[in-house]
Amino acid sequence: MAKTILQSVLFQGKIQDILISGKKFAKVGRPLTARDYDKADVVNCKGLAIVPPFYNGHTHAAMTLLRGYADDMPLQKWLQEYIWPFEAKLTAKDIEIGSRLAVLEMIKSGTVFFSDMYWRREVTMKVVKEMGIRAAIGVTIAENLDSPEHIEENFKFLQDHRYESDRVKLAVMPHSIYTVGEKIFKRCAKLALEENYVLHTHLSETLTEIKDCKKQYGCSPVELLAKWDVLGDHLVAAHCVHLSEYDMALMAESGSAAILNPCSNLKLGSGIPKVNALLDSGMLVGLGTDGASSNNNLDMHEEMKLISLLAKVEPKTGKAESLPAEVALKLATSNTALAYGIPAGVIAEGFLADALLLDLKNERLVPNHNLVSNWVYAADSSAIHSVMCNGKFVMKNRHVDGEEVILKDAQKISKKKLIHGLKKVAWRKLR
Repeated sequence: MAKTILQSVLFQGKIQDILISGKKFAKVGRPLTARDYDKADVVNCKGLAIVPPFYNGHTHAAMTLLRGYADDMPLQKWLQEYIWPFEAKLTAKDIEIGSRLAVLEMIKSGTVFFSDMYWRREVTMKVVKEMGIRAAIGVTIAENLDSPEHIEENFKFLQDHRYESDRVKLAVMPHSIYTVGEKIFKRCAKLALEENYVLHTHLSETLTEIKDCKKQYGCSPVELLAKWDVLGDHLVAAHCVHLSEYDMALMAESGSAAILNPCSNLKLGSGIPKVNALLDSGMLVGLGTDGASSNNNLDMHEEMKLISLLAKVEPKTGKAESLPAEVALKLATSNTALAYGIPAGVIAEGFLADALLLDLKNERLVPNHNLVSNWVYAADSSAIHSVMCNGKFVMKNRHVDGEEVILKDAQKISKKKLIHGLKKVAWRKLR
Protein backbone atom coordinates (compact mmCIF):
# COMPACT_ATOMS: atom_id res chain seq x y z
CA MET A 1 0.00 0.00 0.00
CA ALA A 2 1.36 3.40 -1.02
CA LYS A 3 2.49 5.67 1.81
CA THR A 4 2.93 9.42 1.92
CA ILE A 5 4.40 11.43 4.77
CA LEU A 6 3.60 15.12 5.08
CA GLN A 7 6.77 16.21 6.86
CA SER A 8 6.99 19.26 9.13
CA VAL A 9 3.43 20.42 8.51
CA LEU A 10 1.60 22.73 10.93
CA PHE A 11 -1.46 21.05 12.45
CA GLN A 12 -3.36 22.24 15.51
CA GLY A 13 -0.59 24.60 16.47
CA LYS A 14 2.23 22.04 16.28
CA ILE A 15 4.79 21.14 13.63
CA GLN A 16 4.52 17.41 13.01
CA ASP A 17 4.72 14.59 10.48
CA ILE A 18 1.47 13.03 9.25
CA LEU A 19 1.31 9.56 7.69
CA ILE A 20 -1.09 8.73 4.89
CA SER A 21 -1.46 5.06 4.03
CA GLY A 22 -3.37 4.34 0.85
CA LYS A 23 -6.45 6.56 0.86
CA LYS A 24 -6.61 7.34 4.58
CA PHE A 25 -4.85 9.24 7.32
CA ALA A 26 -2.93 6.57 9.26
CA LYS A 27 -1.06 8.60 11.91
CA VAL A 28 -2.01 12.09 13.01
CA GLY A 29 -0.65 13.69 16.18
CA ARG A 30 1.55 10.70 17.03
CA PRO A 31 5.30 10.16 16.52
CA LEU A 32 6.22 8.24 13.38
CA THR A 33 8.55 5.26 13.45
CA ALA A 34 11.38 4.21 11.14
CA ARG A 35 9.01 1.60 9.73
CA ASP A 36 6.54 4.35 8.80
CA TYR A 37 9.22 6.09 6.76
CA ASP A 38 10.26 2.89 4.96
CA LYS A 39 9.35 3.20 1.24
CA ALA A 40 7.21 6.26 1.93
CA ASP A 41 7.01 9.30 -0.33
CA VAL A 42 8.17 12.08 1.97
CA VAL A 43 6.80 15.53 1.09
CA ASN A 44 8.52 18.53 2.66
CA CYS A 45 5.74 20.72 4.10
CA LYS A 46 7.87 23.25 5.92
CA GLY A 47 6.03 26.57 5.95
CA LEU A 48 2.69 24.87 5.19
CA ALA A 49 -0.36 24.18 7.35
CA ILE A 50 -2.90 21.40 6.82
CA VAL A 51 -6.68 21.99 6.97
CA PRO A 52 -9.71 20.08 5.66
CA PRO A 53 -10.71 20.76 2.04
CA PHE A 54 -14.12 21.93 0.89
CA TYR A 55 -17.12 19.79 -0.09
CA ASN A 56 -19.52 21.57 -2.43
CA GLY A 57 -23.00 20.31 -1.56
CA HIS A 58 -24.87 21.74 -4.55
CA THR A 59 -23.82 22.93 -7.98
CA HIS A 60 -24.35 22.59 -11.71
CA ALA A 61 -20.80 22.10 -12.92
CA ALA A 62 -21.02 22.63 -16.69
CA MET A 63 -22.76 25.95 -16.17
CA THR A 64 -19.28 27.45 -16.12
CA LEU A 65 -19.98 27.89 -19.85
CA LEU A 66 -22.86 30.23 -18.96
CA ARG A 67 -20.86 32.38 -16.56
CA GLY A 68 -21.95 35.99 -17.09
CA TYR A 69 -24.54 34.92 -19.66
CA ALA A 70 -27.71 36.12 -17.90
CA ASP A 71 -27.27 38.19 -14.75
CA ASP A 72 -29.24 40.57 -12.55
CA MET A 73 -32.69 39.02 -12.78
CA PRO A 74 -34.94 36.86 -10.54
CA LEU A 75 -34.78 33.07 -10.56
CA GLN A 76 -37.87 32.13 -12.57
CA LYS A 77 -37.20 34.62 -15.37
CA TRP A 78 -33.53 33.62 -15.36
CA LEU A 79 -34.43 29.91 -15.68
CA GLN A 80 -37.35 30.02 -18.09
CA GLU A 81 -36.28 32.74 -20.51
CA TYR A 82 -32.52 32.29 -20.59
CA ILE A 83 -31.00 29.22 -18.92
CA TRP A 84 -33.26 26.34 -19.97
CA PRO A 85 -33.42 27.42 -23.65
CA PHE A 86 -29.64 27.78 -23.77
CA GLU A 87 -28.97 24.48 -21.99
CA ALA A 88 -31.17 22.65 -24.49
CA LYS A 89 -28.57 23.43 -27.15
CA LEU A 90 -25.54 22.12 -25.24
CA THR A 91 -23.91 18.97 -26.63
CA ALA A 92 -22.10 16.24 -24.71
CA LYS A 93 -18.78 17.76 -25.78
CA ASP A 94 -19.86 21.19 -24.53
CA ILE A 95 -20.76 19.72 -21.15
CA GLU A 96 -17.45 17.85 -20.94
CA ILE A 97 -15.50 21.06 -21.55
CA GLY A 98 -17.66 22.99 -19.08
CA SER A 99 -17.30 20.29 -16.44
CA ARG A 100 -13.52 20.18 -16.81
CA LEU A 101 -13.38 23.93 -16.36
CA ALA A 102 -15.57 23.59 -13.26
CA VAL A 103 -13.41 20.87 -11.71
CA LEU A 104 -10.29 22.91 -12.40
CA GLU A 105 -11.83 25.94 -10.70
CA MET A 106 -12.94 23.85 -7.73
CA ILE A 107 -9.55 22.21 -7.25
CA LYS A 108 -7.74 25.54 -7.41
CA SER A 109 -10.11 26.97 -4.80
CA GLY A 110 -9.75 23.96 -2.50
CA THR A 111 -12.78 21.78 -3.26
CA VAL A 112 -12.40 18.00 -3.58
CA PHE A 113 -16.08 16.99 -3.82
CA PHE A 114 -19.16 18.38 -5.52
CA SER A 115 -22.79 17.36 -5.89
CA ASP A 116 -23.79 17.95 -9.50
CA MET A 117 -27.33 18.38 -10.76
CA TYR A 118 -27.06 18.54 -14.53
CA TRP A 119 -27.50 16.67 -17.80
CA ARG A 120 -25.27 14.13 -19.63
CA ARG A 121 -24.15 12.66 -16.30
CA GLU A 122 -21.90 10.06 -17.93
CA VAL A 123 -19.74 12.86 -19.36
CA THR A 124 -19.27 14.55 -15.97
CA MET A 125 -18.58 11.18 -14.33
CA LYS A 126 -15.76 10.62 -16.81
CA VAL A 127 -14.27 14.05 -16.10
CA VAL A 128 -14.32 13.55 -12.33
CA LYS A 129 -12.71 10.13 -12.54
CA GLU A 130 -9.93 11.49 -14.74
CA MET A 131 -9.26 14.60 -12.65
CA GLY A 132 -9.02 12.73 -9.34
CA ILE A 133 -11.63 14.31 -7.07
CA ARG A 134 -15.00 13.15 -5.71
CA ALA A 135 -18.56 13.76 -6.83
CA ALA A 136 -22.17 12.77 -6.37
CA ILE A 137 -23.38 12.92 -9.97
CA GLY A 138 -27.08 13.43 -10.28
CA VAL A 139 -29.46 11.61 -12.53
CA THR A 140 -31.58 14.72 -12.95
CA ILE A 141 -35.32 14.46 -13.47
CA ALA A 142 -37.55 17.37 -14.52
CA GLU A 143 -40.95 16.56 -15.99
CA ASN A 144 -41.27 19.99 -17.59
CA LEU A 145 -38.09 19.38 -19.59
CA ASP A 146 -38.09 15.58 -20.08
CA SER A 147 -40.25 13.23 -22.10
CA PRO A 148 -41.80 10.23 -20.29
CA GLU A 149 -39.47 7.99 -22.30
CA HIS A 150 -36.39 9.87 -21.13
CA ILE A 151 -37.54 9.76 -17.53
CA GLU A 152 -37.82 5.97 -17.80
CA GLU A 153 -34.30 5.92 -19.23
CA ASN A 154 -33.14 7.88 -16.18
CA PHE A 155 -34.57 5.30 -13.78
CA LYS A 156 -33.02 2.48 -15.80
CA PHE A 157 -29.64 4.25 -15.70
CA LEU A 158 -29.83 4.38 -11.90
CA GLN A 159 -30.60 0.68 -11.73
CA ASP A 160 -27.88 -0.30 -14.22
CA HIS A 161 -25.05 1.81 -12.74
CA ARG A 162 -25.41 1.17 -9.02
CA TYR A 163 -21.71 1.33 -8.15
CA GLU A 164 -19.30 3.54 -10.05
CA SER A 165 -16.08 4.01 -8.07
CA ASP A 166 -14.89 4.92 -4.60
CA ARG A 167 -14.80 8.59 -5.65
CA VAL A 168 -17.77 8.90 -8.02
CA LYS A 169 -21.30 8.00 -6.95
CA LEU A 170 -24.67 8.52 -8.53
CA ALA A 171 -27.54 10.32 -6.81
CA VAL A 172 -31.27 10.64 -7.54
CA MET A 173 -32.05 14.28 -8.30
CA PRO A 174 -35.65 15.34 -8.94
CA HIS A 175 -35.18 19.01 -9.79
CA SER A 176 -37.89 20.52 -7.54
CA ILE A 177 -41.54 20.30 -6.54
CA TYR A 178 -42.43 22.75 -9.31
CA THR A 179 -40.85 20.62 -12.06
CA VAL A 180 -41.61 17.12 -10.72
CA GLY A 181 -45.07 15.92 -9.72
CA GLU A 182 -46.15 13.68 -6.85
CA LYS A 183 -45.99 10.35 -8.70
CA ILE A 184 -42.45 10.76 -10.06
CA PHE A 185 -41.13 12.46 -6.91
CA LYS A 186 -42.38 9.57 -4.78
CA ARG A 187 -40.79 7.12 -7.20
CA CYS A 188 -37.46 8.97 -6.91
CA ALA A 189 -37.65 8.88 -3.11
CA LYS A 190 -38.57 5.19 -3.06
CA LEU A 191 -35.65 4.27 -5.32
CA ALA A 192 -33.21 6.36 -3.28
CA LEU A 193 -34.34 4.73 -0.04
CA GLU A 194 -34.30 1.17 -1.38
CA GLU A 195 -30.96 1.45 -3.19
CA ASN A 196 -29.18 3.70 -0.66
CA TYR A 197 -28.86 6.65 -3.01
CA VAL A 198 -28.74 10.25 -1.87
CA LEU A 199 -31.91 12.10 -2.89
CA HIS A 200 -31.12 15.71 -3.81
CA THR A 201 -33.50 18.50 -4.82
CA HIS A 202 -34.05 22.27 -4.79
CA LEU A 203 -36.30 23.20 -1.88
CA SER A 204 -37.94 26.39 -0.62
CA GLU A 205 -35.61 28.58 -2.65
CA THR A 206 -37.90 31.54 -3.39
CA LEU A 207 -41.04 33.19 -2.04
CA THR A 208 -42.67 32.47 -5.39
CA GLU A 209 -42.11 28.75 -4.84
CA ILE A 210 -43.67 28.99 -1.38
CA LYS A 211 -46.65 30.99 -2.63
CA ASP A 212 -47.33 28.68 -5.59
CA CYS A 213 -47.03 25.56 -3.44
CA LYS A 214 -49.49 26.88 -0.86
CA LYS A 215 -51.89 27.87 -3.62
CA GLN A 216 -51.73 24.45 -5.31
CA TYR A 217 -51.34 22.13 -2.31
CA GLY A 218 -52.33 24.22 0.71
CA CYS A 219 -48.98 23.78 2.46
CA SER A 220 -45.29 24.66 2.32
CA PRO A 221 -42.86 22.72 0.09
CA VAL A 222 -41.36 20.97 3.13
CA GLU A 223 -44.81 19.99 4.39
CA LEU A 224 -45.60 18.70 0.91
CA LEU A 225 -42.51 16.47 0.90
CA ALA A 226 -43.54 15.22 4.35
CA LYS A 227 -46.99 14.30 2.95
CA TRP A 228 -45.29 12.53 0.07
CA ASP A 229 -43.06 10.55 2.52
CA VAL A 230 -39.94 12.05 0.95
CA LEU A 231 -38.22 13.44 4.07
CA GLY A 232 -35.50 11.30 5.68
CA ASP A 233 -31.78 10.98 6.23
CA HIS A 234 -31.36 10.21 2.52
CA LEU A 235 -32.65 13.69 1.56
CA VAL A 236 -30.17 16.51 0.97
CA ALA A 237 -32.09 19.67 0.04
CA ALA A 238 -30.47 22.69 -1.61
CA HIS A 239 -31.18 26.32 -0.69
CA CYS A 240 -33.80 26.04 2.12
CA VAL A 241 -34.02 29.83 2.23
CA HIS A 242 -37.64 30.18 3.32
CA LEU A 243 -38.29 27.59 6.01
CA SER A 244 -40.75 28.10 8.85
CA GLU A 245 -40.04 26.79 12.33
CA TYR A 246 -42.38 23.90 11.57
CA ASP A 247 -40.52 23.17 8.32
CA MET A 248 -37.24 23.06 10.23
CA ALA A 249 -38.69 20.76 12.87
CA LEU A 250 -39.96 18.37 10.18
CA MET A 251 -36.58 18.24 8.48
CA ALA A 252 -34.61 17.95 11.71
CA GLU A 253 -36.78 15.12 13.07
CA SER A 254 -36.54 13.21 9.80
CA GLY A 255 -32.76 13.59 9.53
CA SER A 256 -32.97 15.57 6.28
CA ALA A 257 -30.00 17.84 5.51
CA ALA A 258 -29.96 21.40 4.17
CA ILE A 259 -27.32 22.79 1.81
CA LEU A 260 -27.23 26.59 1.88
CA ASN A 261 -26.08 28.64 -1.13
CA PRO A 262 -25.77 32.18 0.22
CA CYS A 263 -23.92 33.83 -2.69
CA SER A 264 -26.34 32.57 -5.35
CA ASN A 265 -29.42 33.30 -3.24
CA LEU A 266 -28.30 36.87 -2.64
CA LYS A 267 -27.39 37.46 -6.29
CA LEU A 268 -30.74 36.14 -7.56
CA GLY A 269 -32.60 38.10 -4.90
CA SER A 270 -34.05 34.86 -3.54
CA GLY A 271 -33.47 35.74 0.10
CA ILE A 272 -31.28 35.03 3.12
CA PRO A 273 -31.51 31.70 4.96
CA LYS A 274 -32.23 31.70 8.71
CA VAL A 275 -28.80 30.32 9.54
CA ASN A 276 -29.00 30.43 13.33
CA ALA A 277 -32.50 29.01 13.43
CA LEU A 278 -31.53 26.19 11.06
CA LEU A 279 -28.60 25.23 13.27
CA ASP A 280 -30.61 25.57 16.47
CA SER A 281 -33.26 23.24 15.03
CA GLY A 282 -30.75 20.39 15.03
CA MET A 283 -30.67 20.04 11.26
CA LEU A 284 -27.49 18.97 9.52
CA VAL A 285 -26.46 22.08 7.57
CA GLY A 286 -23.83 22.25 4.84
CA LEU A 287 -22.84 24.61 2.05
CA GLY A 288 -22.70 24.73 -1.74
CA THR A 289 -21.99 27.29 -4.42
CA ASP A 290 -24.85 26.63 -6.86
CA GLY A 291 -23.84 27.03 -10.52
CA ALA A 292 -21.37 29.47 -12.04
CA SER A 293 -24.18 31.22 -13.90
CA SER A 294 -25.94 32.29 -10.71
CA ASN A 295 -23.04 32.70 -8.29
CA ASN A 296 -20.86 33.37 -10.51
CA ASN A 297 -17.97 31.24 -9.27
CA LEU A 298 -17.42 27.89 -7.56
CA ASP A 299 -15.33 29.19 -4.65
CA MET A 300 -16.50 27.53 -1.43
CA HIS A 301 -14.33 29.84 0.65
CA GLU A 302 -16.63 32.73 -0.25
CA GLU A 303 -19.67 30.73 0.88
CA MET A 304 -17.98 29.87 4.18
CA LYS A 305 -17.13 33.47 5.06
CA LEU A 306 -20.44 34.89 3.85
CA ILE A 307 -22.60 32.44 5.79
CA SER A 308 -20.80 33.36 9.00
CA LEU A 309 -21.28 37.08 8.37
CA LEU A 310 -24.97 36.63 7.52
CA ALA A 311 -25.54 34.71 10.75
CA LYS A 312 -24.10 37.60 12.75
CA VAL A 313 -26.67 40.08 11.39
CA GLU A 314 -29.64 37.72 11.23
CA PRO A 315 -32.74 39.58 12.52
CA LYS A 316 -33.57 38.85 16.19
CA THR A 317 -30.98 36.06 16.61
CA GLY A 318 -27.79 37.46 15.11
CA LYS A 319 -24.87 38.67 17.21
CA ALA A 320 -21.11 38.89 16.86
CA GLU A 321 -20.71 35.48 18.49
CA SER A 322 -23.03 33.75 16.01
CA LEU A 323 -21.55 31.07 13.73
CA PRO A 324 -17.88 31.39 14.79
CA ALA A 325 -15.07 30.52 12.40
CA GLU A 326 -14.73 26.93 13.63
CA VAL A 327 -18.41 26.20 12.95
CA ALA A 328 -18.39 27.97 9.58
CA LEU A 329 -15.46 25.76 8.56
CA LYS A 330 -17.41 22.64 9.60
CA LEU A 331 -20.37 23.67 7.44
CA ALA A 332 -18.10 23.89 4.38
CA THR A 333 -16.19 20.68 5.14
CA SER A 334 -17.25 17.85 7.44
CA ASN A 335 -20.97 18.71 7.61
CA THR A 336 -21.36 18.60 3.84
CA ALA A 337 -19.25 15.43 3.62
CA LEU A 338 -21.47 13.83 6.26
CA ALA A 339 -24.63 14.80 4.36
CA TYR A 340 -23.34 12.80 1.39
CA GLY A 341 -22.07 9.87 3.43
CA ILE A 342 -18.38 10.58 2.88
CA PRO A 343 -16.06 9.73 5.81
CA ALA A 344 -13.93 12.82 5.31
CA GLY A 345 -13.70 16.52 6.02
CA VAL A 346 -11.50 16.24 9.10
CA ILE A 347 -7.77 15.63 9.51
CA ALA A 348 -7.93 12.54 11.71
CA GLU A 349 -6.86 8.92 11.70
CA GLY A 350 -9.16 6.60 9.79
CA PHE A 351 -10.69 9.35 7.68
CA LEU A 352 -10.13 9.69 3.95
CA ALA A 353 -6.95 11.61 3.19
CA ASP A 354 -8.44 14.76 1.70
CA ALA A 355 -6.62 17.95 2.64
CA LEU A 356 -5.45 21.44 1.77
CA LEU A 357 -1.93 22.67 2.40
CA LEU A 358 -1.94 26.40 3.10
CA ASP A 359 1.06 28.63 2.46
CA LEU A 360 1.81 30.34 5.77
CA LYS A 361 3.83 32.96 3.90
CA ASN A 362 0.69 34.16 2.13
CA GLU A 363 0.11 37.76 3.18
CA ARG A 364 -3.44 36.99 4.37
CA LEU A 365 -2.21 34.40 6.86
CA VAL A 366 0.27 36.77 8.53
CA PRO A 367 0.38 37.13 11.52
CA ASN A 368 -0.88 33.70 12.51
CA HIS A 369 -2.62 34.32 15.84
CA ASN A 370 -5.39 31.88 14.96
CA LEU A 371 -5.13 29.80 11.79
CA VAL A 372 -8.82 28.87 11.57
CA SER A 373 -9.88 32.47 12.06
CA ASN A 374 -7.36 33.61 9.45
CA TRP A 375 -8.52 30.94 7.02
CA VAL A 376 -12.23 31.74 7.36
CA TYR A 377 -12.16 35.54 7.63
CA ALA A 378 -8.89 36.80 6.16
CA ALA A 379 -7.63 34.48 3.45
CA ASP A 380 -8.84 33.45 0.01
CA SER A 381 -7.95 30.63 -2.37
CA SER A 382 -4.60 32.27 -3.21
CA ALA A 383 -3.34 30.87 0.12
CA ILE A 384 -3.82 27.27 -1.08
CA HIS A 385 -0.48 25.73 -1.98
CA SER A 386 -1.59 22.14 -2.68
CA VAL A 387 -4.71 19.97 -2.66
CA MET A 388 -5.02 16.27 -1.80
CA CYS A 389 -7.89 13.91 -2.50
CA ASN A 390 -7.95 10.22 -1.60
CA GLY A 391 -4.31 10.36 -0.54
CA LYS A 392 -3.08 11.84 -3.83
CA PHE A 393 -2.17 15.35 -4.91
CA VAL A 394 -4.58 16.83 -7.43
CA MET A 395 -2.85 20.22 -7.21
CA LYS A 396 0.75 20.76 -6.18
CA ASN A 397 2.34 24.16 -5.73
CA ARG A 398 -0.71 25.85 -7.35
CA HIS A 399 -0.55 23.74 -10.52
CA VAL A 400 -3.11 21.22 -11.79
CA ASP A 401 -2.05 18.78 -14.50
CA GLY A 402 -3.58 19.74 -17.84
CA GLU A 403 -4.94 23.10 -16.70
CA GLU A 404 -3.55 24.93 -19.73
CA VAL A 405 -5.44 22.66 -22.15
CA ILE A 406 -8.66 22.93 -20.10
CA LEU A 407 -8.57 26.72 -20.23
CA LYS A 408 -7.73 26.74 -23.92
CA ASP A 409 -10.65 24.43 -24.77
CA ALA A 410 -13.08 26.51 -22.72
CA GLN A 411 -11.94 29.74 -24.33
CA LYS A 412 -12.21 28.18 -27.77
CA ILE A 413 -15.79 26.95 -27.33
CA SER A 414 -16.85 30.30 -25.91
CA LYS A 415 -15.60 32.11 -28.98
CA LYS A 416 -16.93 29.68 -31.58
CA LYS A 417 -20.25 28.44 -30.29
CA LEU A 418 -21.59 30.23 -27.26
CA ILE A 419 -20.82 33.81 -28.21
CA HIS A 420 -23.94 33.80 -30.39
CA GLY A 421 -26.07 33.26 -27.32
CA LEU A 422 -24.32 36.06 -25.45
CA LYS A 423 -24.96 38.49 -28.30
CA LYS A 424 -28.59 37.41 -28.48
CA VAL A 425 -29.15 38.09 -24.79
CA ALA A 426 -27.39 41.45 -24.99
CA TRP A 427 -29.67 42.44 -27.89
CA ARG A 428 -32.81 41.34 -26.03
CA LYS A 429 -31.77 43.44 -23.03
CA LEU A 430 -31.31 46.50 -25.25
CA ARG A 431 -34.76 46.03 -26.77
